[in-house]
Amino acid sequence: MKLSQKEKAARRAAFQNMSLEKKLEHIRTYYLWAIVLGLAVLLILGSAVHRQLTKREPVVYLGFVNIAVGEELEGRLTDGFLRFLGADAKRQQVYLYRELYLSDDADTLNHEYAYASRMKLMGAVGAKQLDLVLMNREAYDLLSRSGYLAELSPAFFAQDAALYERLSPYLTVNDVILSDNSIEYQLGEAETHEVETAPAQNGLAVTDFPLFAQAGFPEPVYLGVIGNSPRPADCMRYLAFVSET
Repeated sequence: MKLSQKEKAARRAAFQNMSLEKKLEHIRTYYLWAIVLGLAVLLILGSAVHRQLTKREPVVYLGFVNIAVGEELEGRLTDGFLRFLGADAKRQQVYLYRELYLSDDADTLNHEYAYASRMKLMGAVGAKQLDLVLMNREAYDLLSRSGYLAELSPAFFAQDAALYERLSPYLTVNDVILSDNSIEYQLGEAETHEVETAPAQNGLAVTDFPLFAQAGFPEPVYLGVIGNSPRPADCMRYLAFVSET
């Protein structure tokens, strides 16, 4: 029921005449939940504002597949690239997928890890949130044969033909599967297992680049661009960065 102005004045006067203890008890009895709710709303709003103000937008998404990258090299591959671009490290980042593991010969202990990594990688590619992969030869073969990698042809470097010429000695060729009747063969619908492949220039051998030479990798390391990346220009800049640093 709506109170009259006289009733409101009387209640204010009664509250003002209460002792401090009575006032606190009155507030706790009648306004506690309103205060708690208000504080909760302020906390949620404050948290949302803080996240928005400190949010860092990915410039590129980079995955480490079948390789371990030390803290120093990781910093050079992330913050170093932002400096190369002249980007603001407080507002932008190189988003990393660490410790991905792919193998067709995973043993019992690693099988679940390999499966989980494959699902994570497929999800990231499907969401167009994976642009580049730094990988060993086994991962390179698997990703190439599965058709995940973009062909690093002159057309890919159309905006920077000089970069293509500089990287040409380090560009590598691998197989891409065009057709595979393994399912039909397993079902007995085909007499022989036939796989048709074609070569594609889809990797960059980076092991000897100064950025990687001191990292102590036990085997060759390759950098590839994911075929459906919506950021090809940024990927091309990243290839320039790793070759110039």
